[in-house]
Amino acid sequence: MIYTVTFNPAVDYVVHVENMKNGSVNRSSCEEIYFGGKGINVSVVLSELGVPSVALGFVAGFTGQAIRDGIENIGVKTDFISLGSGNSRINVKIKSSQETEINGQGPFIDDKALDEFFRKLDMLKDNDILILAGSIPKSLPDDIYERILSRTADKNIRTVVDATNKLLLNTLKYKPFLIKPNNHELGEMFGVNISETDDIVKYARKLRDMGAENVLVSMAEKGALLVDENNQVHICGVCRGNVKNSVGAGDSMVAGFVAGSMNGDYEYALKLGTAAGGATAFSDGLAVKGKIFELLKQL
Repeated sequence: MIYTVTFNPAVDYVVHVENMKNGSVNRSSCEEIYFGGKGINVSVVLSELGVPSVALGFVAGFTGQAIRDGIENIGVKTDFISLGSGNSRINVKIKSSQETEINGQGPFIDDKALDEFFRKLDMLKDNDILILAGSIPKSLPDDIYERILSRTADKNIRTVVDATNKLLLNTLKYKPFLIKPNNHELGEMFGVNISETDDIVKYARKLRDMGAENVLVSMAEKGALLVDENNQVHICGVCRGNVKNSVGAGDSMVAGFVAGSMNGDYEYALKLGTAAGGATAFSDGLAVKGKIFELLKQL
């Protein structure tokens, strides 16, 4: 089974406003509601690809219940921990001539709830896949990803880490199956400016030397690059289409790669990940199956 972790899920309230004016009353032309969080996004796209998963994390209050119900209504199994106080966050995304976002903080996660989360992790079995995606709320220790991988290290569990800087680097000693920085995050980790493909390969291989098995680097309009567990380099171009939405494209790439890597074909996994990321970027919401396989034909 695949498990995804979202520590701070959100209700994403997307408001479209024509010619928004600051300091004035603005009326929307339309609104959309999505249930978000990087791990949840991965689970949703996995479901579109016919791959079941369980979404783990923490929810609170009426918004938390809405998140749980919304995710389950689209076919994703959840095993969230309900917190005793607070509300899961609401992120307001205003789309006008410029895009503006206001992201909520989310509820406080206490030690008791965290202990319950670790007990759930102890139930994972050999050959399960655990996907850790995104930043962490302020109420959690900054070594939480490292502690999770330490907790599961004695089992044959494939772990995927989509995070940045120390949150990612501190997990490498536990040899995650996959990590997914973008080219800018890759440069930040090593304190360098990266502009050439050869440099991306160089520093991706450094991450492999530090412990990662597969390093997937998204490169925006230049496509994506993978240095796989055999130290082979794969490069994939981008899909053609009109970009509507950047939220969740990276999570969709992770979902596509994981789904495509089940049989060990990393070239196909890279293509499916690229198609899934493009399908989200070219849509108002997350990628759907038909769009993913339509774009896959371009690659």
